[in-house]
Amino acid sequence: MNAGCPPFFSGRRRTPSGGNKRPWTSLFLIAGPCALEDDGLNFEIADHLADLGERLDVRVTFKGSFDKANRSSASSSRGPGLDAGLAALARVRERSGLPVLTDIHLPEQAACAAAVVDALQIPAFLCRQTDLLRAAGATGRPVSVKKGQWMAPGDVGGVVGKLREAGAREVAVTERGVAFGYGRWVVDMRSFDLMREATGCPTVFDASHAVQLPGGEGTTSGGEPRHIGRLAAAAVAAGADGLFVEVHPDPGAAPSDGSNMLPLGELERVLETSMRVREAVTA
Repeated sequence: MNAGCPPFFSGRRRTPSGGNKRPWTSLFLIAGPCALEDDGLNFEIADHLADLGERLDVRVTFKGSFDKANRSSASSSRGPGLDAGLAALARVRERSGLPVLTDIHLPEQAACAAAVVDALQIPAFLCRQTDLLRAAGATGRPVSVKKGQWMAPGDVGGVVGKLREAGAREVAVTERGVAFGYGRWVVDMRSFDLMREATGCPTVFDASHAVQLPGGEGTTSGGEPRHIGRLAAAAVAAGADGLFVEVHPDPGAAPSDGSNMLPLGELERVLETSMRVREAVTA
């Protein structure tokens, strides 16, 4: 981060010199499709997010994956790939003005991605991979790391330690639920406070993956997106600093994770409710 710049994982906006813009709300949003698609779809989502952020004074980051390397089936769509995906993200940023974030799966992807995107994400399944964490931290980009589904909240202290030792100057930790043995992820709402205590980092709630049903549709995961709004509000009430939500104008047509994605048109309602909850609990 340059001196004087606000934290990336923050809901606060710097007031321009001589300007009178209100600060961002204290809640921030990371949102976008699961896997990147064609420019038309990516732009439709990014334009909607940019408009929403401006109208609601919310700091929004566009998220899109160039590769979904952890799909349930080898025949599942994985995305456009590294080069094409990074080029697509660059076009999204240029058009929308939003910062962009993507996940990486291999250490050698870190520097390439960091040359294009504003922040990196470490998937939950890979959150303890030392070489991957070190490569991400060494880029100097902000890093959002998802807590593994098998980990206790306090265990992310070691994960964040690896990132910081490698040079990461800003880190956020994300809760997406834990495996509980009956086909659902279960979110312990104490996690946000416990992760913050263990790391000193902002905490994020992954509202769309928390409603995923692993393997719920045989070779693909299922989902219960009708619960996204109430779980998001509960997480914010419990202390989450930001929300991560995968969205799509037609989730049924999404090549990845459509069954647990929030319809794009419903995001504003979910965000407004979460913002009101945040204001109430921080008043």
